[in-house]
Amino acid sequence: MILPGANHGTESMKQCRRNRIRLWSAAGLSHALSLLLASTLMAEGLDYAVEPSTGYALSGHDPLSYFIGGRPRSGDPSIEYRWDGAVWVFVNEGNRDAFVTDPDVYAPQFTGCDPQALAEGYATTGNPMIFAIIDSRLYLFHSEVNRFLFLSNPSLLLEDARANARTFNCWRG
Repeated sequence: MILPGANHGTESMKQCRRNRIRLWSAAGLSHALSLLLASTLMAEGLDYAVEPSTGYALSGHDPLSYFIGGRPRSGDPSIEYRWDGAVWVFVNEGNRDAFVTDPDVYAPQFTGCDPQALAEGYATTGNPMIFAIIDSRLYLFHSEVNRFLFLSNPSLLLEDARANARTFNCWRG
């Protein structure tokens, strides 16, 4: 039975609305913080697949090993070189010296960003274990799927990746 003039849950409805506003505000703040973090990462760039725990580029793999042995090999931390804001480690001094002579030849293109992702209009760091060498340049991919898709038409996709690379700060030049 509904009594005239009774509160019939009006206060609880007001409380519900206040809670909903608080939740949406919290969600909005969380989303804004996520966007801020993402824009900060984009502003800093995705630098050469640096391993957070060691700080080494290519997660500690020798960049020349991709070209010489066709596979990534772990570098020796006692043989390092600092270049372009990253620490690079090498299997031997000869590899380090070759890198020092012309680092642009051996460093991954797009500062280690996945070219397939760039071609699609977003940036993600490549995985040093998933790579391809195209026209004597090293490219890292986020996934095997991205590598497969990219290799289906690299010349066209490279053009798209280059067009987007500056937007995501994945470009040296």
